[in-house]
Amino acid sequence: MAAGACPARHLRNLPRISGKTSVDHFKQLETFVSVASRGSLSAAAAAEGVAPAIIGRRIDALEERLGVKLLVRTTRKISLTFEGSAFLEDCQRILNDLHNAEASVSAGGVKASGHLRVTAPAGYGRKHVAPLVPLFIESHPDVSITLDLSDRVVDLVNEGFDCAIRLGDLPDSSLVSIRLAETRRVVVAAPEYLARAGRPQAPEDLQRHNCLAFGASANMQRGWVFQEEGRAVTVKVGGTMECSDGAVLHEWCLQGNGLAWRSWWEVGSEIASGRLVTVLDEFQAPPIGIHAVFPQRKHLPLRVRLFIDHLKNTYGNPSYWRRAEQASALPVAEVLAD
Repeated sequence: MAAGACPARHLRNLPRISGKTSVDHFKQLETFVSVASRGSLSAAAAAEGVAPAIIGRRIDALEERLGVKLLVRTTRKISLTFEGSAFLEDCQRILNDLHNAEASVSAGGVKASGHLRVTAPAGYGRKHVAPLVPLFIESHPDVSITLDLSDRVVDLVNEGFDCAIRLGDLPDSSLVSIRLAETRRVVVAAPEYLARAGRPQAPEDLQRHNCLAFGASANMQRGWVFQEEGRAVTVKVGGTMECSDGAVLHEWCLQGNGLAWRSWWEVGSEIASGRLVTVLDEFQAPPIGIHAVFPQRKHLPLRVRLFIDHLKNTYGNPSYWRRAEQASALPVAEVLAD
């Protein structure tokens, strides 16, 4: 399921309910999330301490009520349908909001406290997470934070992290996600490179250009993604310079060494100042999501919820990105709050 797709139409199909029926319907939602995150009826049943047949009946009742198939069940595994993936994101958000509301009421005037462990991609985290940490600590002095900046996919549960900031699609459905913002990737070049090599008019023109590829020799990104006639197209690129460090590609591009495919949050300030120019704008792929993800749990700690809210509220304020552009310390991103 593409990041950000949240068809709430499934929720609008739910009838107005009360009494025992409302309890049954809510239990069906909890059961669906449990099965999707654990990967099997038996695992969900074991976690709740009931028979797998009970779990199966709840899922059947939910699918019948919604009129759509949410899960594909085989003898070996359970997978989500397209509709199931969309509905899962809605259900996770609803259950998380409910648990947070309960925690807020029960906590009363209790302040957030304790240690928070957060991981984020190195480049993005350096520019758009790390600068926000001191502001959060200033508002919540009883909280301490460890920020891990790494481009590897961290195992939140086994490595003891409270949440992660991730960009792009989220393949791991066992994690709860909250969409913080959106960004997009653009092809950029320095004006002197375009004056020397010409401006590509279509994605296939990239074969005649020096493209600064990201770690192609390490089996990493080598194809650049575009959208033509409503469908995604991946174009294989090549050139004389490759690197597994995005910051190096950024600098090479600024020096006029070729074209680069970079995230807007990284190159926006150079675009605004004219040091870089975008090309192939009409072929840009759809935006990608910026998410906060955290392990499934009954009650999200207050410090985690407040930190996620801090990021979402900051990214949702257009003045944040304007200040970043004017200061040129944090490259501007064209970001839309969810």
